Amino acid sequence: MSKFLSSRTVRVLTAAAAAAAGLAVSGTAHAAVQYGAHFHGHQFAGGNWGGYVSFGSFTTATASWTEPSVTCNSTDDLFAPWVGIDGDGSSTVEQTGVETDCSSGRAVYSAWYEMYPAAPVYYSVSVSAGDHITATVTRTATNTYRLDLSDTTKGWSKSTTKSLTSKHASAEAIIESPTDSYPSISGGVKFTGVKFNGTNLASTSPSGLDADDRGTNTWIPGAIGSDGQSFTISRH
Repeated sequence: MSKFLSSRTVRVLTAAAAAAAGLAVSGTAHAAVQYGAHFHGHQFAGGNWGGYVSFGSFTTATASWTEPSVTCNSTDDLFAPWVGIDGDGSSTVEQTGVETDCSSGRAVYSAWYEMYPAAPVYYSVSVSAGDHITATVTRTATNTYRLDLSDTTKGWSKSTTKSLTSKHASAEAIIESPTDSYPSISGGVKFTGVKFNGTNLASTSPSGLDADDRGTNTWIPGAIGSDGQSFTISRH
């Protein structure tokens, strides 16, 4: 079994495991997958993360985006923009964002956080295309993290504090598809206000990451904007 398939097997959850993890599900089905650490597969040109990552011991990572409207091409289509700490160069990730799941044949938006390798936890809140989202992960103590997620369009915010033994390896603003299958997203996904440790993304020595899409296409982050805090990732 390839490293890629082995890593994917680790990500897949059964429904029973998801229930045991205490997911706060808002009445909709969720794909039985996990998000998680950055890896490259032997079968695909790209990795499972697309966006920008900076390496080092960061205590905060924050970014905003407008939740995109999508066209579902397949029931495998699944992706999430998120912000996090760790995961590139470590086996843990502290992350929060919004998932778009097409497994029912239509786009279902769900707010979540994940302390990988634990299962994702979904908030019982409403999210729609066009909503303005802000996500922040803060390391408040050596292995304690606060995950903040807000929807200024809908007017809700969520804050969760969790502990996890981690390596403090990186910070990132990412789109990820655990299934390597993205819906069509007109204009791509634009991140704004991206800061690590309160410093503009461009000043943190970031590295760009390309995300695989079905082994045929690639999601590539564009150049960081003149403000030092924004970029758009789009399909090529």
